Amino acid sequence: MPISRISVGTPEEVRHPNTLKAGLAEFISTLIFVFAGQGSGMAFAKLTAGAAATPAGLVAASIAHGFALFVAVSVGANISGGHVNPAVTFGAFLGGNISLLNSLVYWVAQLAGSSVACLLLKFATGGLETSAFALAEDVTVWNALVFEIVMTFGLVYTVYATAVDPKKGDIGTIAPLAIGLIVAANILVGGAFTGASMNPAVSFGPALISWNWSSHWVYWAGPLIGGGLAGLFYEFIFIGGQEAPAADYQRLSA
Repeated sequence: MPISRISVGTPEEVRHPNTLKAGLAEFISTLIFVFAGQGSGMAFAKLTAGAAATPAGLVAASIAHGFALFVAVSVGANISGGHVNPAVTFGAFLGGNISLLNSLVYWVAQLAGSSVACLLLKFATGGLETSAFALAEDVTVWNALVFEIVMTFGLVYTVYATAVDPKKGDIGTIAPLAIGLIVAANILVGGAFTGASMNPAVSFGPALISWNWSSHWVYWAGPLIGGGLAGLFYEFIFIGGQEAPAADYQRLSA
């Protein structure tokens, strides 16, 4: 069962070259993802005189994030598993697929990658604001929390079904595409309400660089709850007593 496989890890494990390489891969993948996703919103706002919050802007954000995540997961898959998201890492931890200490390495790398991406965008655009995620005017924090929980549950469930499940077979080859598509679809659903983060790192970088922490806790609590629930649910119900996943996600415990 997944609970019995949960591991804290050891300091030696954290210092292992494979763990350090995995952390670097997560940093680069998250930087690629946030630079393209956040940058697309900034570019659209510039081209439309600040009218990014339009149906066309939402579609543009959906496409940019879907494509960018597809690439980011693909380039990191063989090194770190291509999490690119603290909520995915948390779901993998609760499922017993990565140790706690390794998870912390991933989190630091993901948050740093997002922050550096936003710094680069701010510099490259001549000081344009890297807008922090924000709730729509008629959306409460509790509405937003439910949105982020459900959307991230769908994302991490997709990760488990296509990349973690030892029975995944040939469907594992389309895991990055499936993961990118569910994020793109969720942005079309939740983008107008919460911005559809589903990823604490994606929210952290813009909030840090713009120093805007309004309702920021929602973008941590929602994704972590949703990702954790998805990891536990899939492990208990569909993987159960099978052997721990081999290949990509077993590699995370260096």
